[in-house]
Amino acid sequence: MDYEKLTVVMRRLALEAGDKIMEIYNSDEFEVKTKSDESPVTEADEAADALISAGLRAEFPGVTLITEEQADSHSEKADTFLIVDPLDGTKEFVHRRGDFTVNIAYVENGVPTRGVVYAPAKNRMFLTLADGSSVEEAGDFAKDAMGATTAIKVSDADNSALLVVASKSHRDQATDDYINKYAVADSKSAGSSLKFCLVATGEADIYPRVGRTMEWDTAAGHAVLHGAGGKVVRFDDHSPLVYGKEGYANPFFIAYSPSVALKEA
Repeated sequence: MDYEKLTVVMRRLALEAGDKIMEIYNSDEFEVKTKSDESPVTEADEAADALISAGLRAEFPGVTLITEEQADSHSEKADTFLIVDPLDGTKEFVHRRGDFTVNIAYVENGVPTRGVVYAPAKNRMFLTLADGSSVEEAGDFAKDAMGATTAIKVSDADNSALLVVASKSHRDQATDDYINKYAVADSKSAGSSLKFCLVATGEADIYPRVGRTMEWDTAAGHAVLHGAGGKVVRFDDHSPLVYGKEGYANPFFIAYSPSVALKEA
C-alpha cells in the first residue's frame, strides 16, 4: 500500500463526505429511516457512503472494501481491507448534537493501521500520517492540502485520578459498574468514535465499551489511537481487539493509555 496516497485520499474523501453531511444536517428537515436492526439511517449516511465508496474503489480497486451501508460487503472476507462508517453517531446527527464522525480506516492483517476520523460539526480532524503516527489537523480543511497538524499522544495517566470517557447514547449500569472499579477524577460522555480520539489526545485516559459495536464503528478511531501510542483490548481477557471477524461484530472492549492499570472485567 502507498501510505502517502492512502492518507491523502482518505482525508479528502472524509472532508467531502463531511460537506455533504453538513449540507443535510443544516437543512430544515431530513428523512430518517429504520434499518433491520432497528438502528436509524438518514440520507446523509447514504450520500456520504456513496461518495466515499466510489472514491476508494476508484483509487484502490484491488483492495476489499467493507462499509456499513452496503450489506453485500459484510459477507466479504479478507485480512487486509478498507472499512468505512460514513456517518458514525447517526443518533447524535438526528438529535442535532454534533457528536458524529466520518470514519475511514485501513486494516492490515487484522490490525487497523491507518485511519481518519472527521467530526464536521465540531471542526475536528484526527488522522494517521504515512508513517503511522497520529495528528490532529487544524485550519480550514482544504481538500487538496493538509493544514497545520499537531502530533498527538496518549496521556501519562494518574491512576489515582483517572479521566474516563464513555458513550453518550449507550451508557448503562454495566459500564458504570466497571468505571467504578477505578479512582476517577472526571468522567465525560461523547458520541461516536470521538471517544477514541479523546484518549488519543490525552483528553481522557480510558474508554470502556460494554455494548454492541461493529468494526466500522471502531476501526478508524482504533487506528488513530494506535498511532498515538494507545491500545484497544477485549473487555473479557484483555487480548488485542482484532478485525476481520465473522460478521464484523466486536466484543466488548477497552480503549486506553498503556499507563492505565487495567482492572479485570
